[in-house]
Amino acid sequence: MVPDAERWNRNIQYHPLLLGLGPADRVLDVGCGSGLLCRQMIPHATRVIGIDVDRPSIDEAKRETSDPAVEYIVGDVLTYPFERETFDLVVSVAVLHHMDAATGLRRFADLAKPGGTVGVVGIGRSVYPRDLVRDGLAGIATFAHRRTRRSTFWHHSSPMVWPPPLTDHEMRRLVAEVMPGAEFRRHLHGRHSIVWTKPRST
Repeated sequence: MVPDAERWNRNIQYHPLLLGLGPADRVLDVGCGSGLLCRQMIPHATRVIGIDVDRPSIDEAKRETSDPAVEYIVGDVLTYPFERETFDLVVSVAVLHHMDAATGLRRFADLAKPGGTVGVVGIGRSVYPRDLVRDGLAGIATFAHRRTRRSTFWHHSSPMVWPPPLTDHEMRRLVAEVMPGAEFRRHLHGRHSIVWTKPRST
């Protein structure tokens, strides 16, 4: 088994961005897969809940996680009966393109407490030739990382959806509509991030 600290791929590259959104009391990791981000969140949270529709991934997460601060749930975040506004931080990595993005973002926002944060690392669909240079640079960056860092390229076992339905440009427009004031950034390794703080009630 590869230790958590040695695992790397284009998604894991941006886990520190989400970890930096803490500390938080209650954290929800949507589409947690085998639980790597949940385990990394332990020093930054009092309680972490990971939810995923894929039971084998949750079974793997439970086998690899011993800390009682982490709970795993087999379920769909869109329908699971979480109470509204109960999480200080809602995070997801490479999950939003598995669902209707607008519905997913609204659900994430609904689950965040006033003053809480939603952090998303996502993947946009490439459009050629427009994104040829971007994807070429991402490939070079990934190759360089794998050659120069002491890490193991980790292939997760969770189901995949490919290609993503929305481009980065379409996602940026959607985020501006659903989460006004959110920060949308494109990153080197072919990922984008969304960070939004829910307004406090006035």
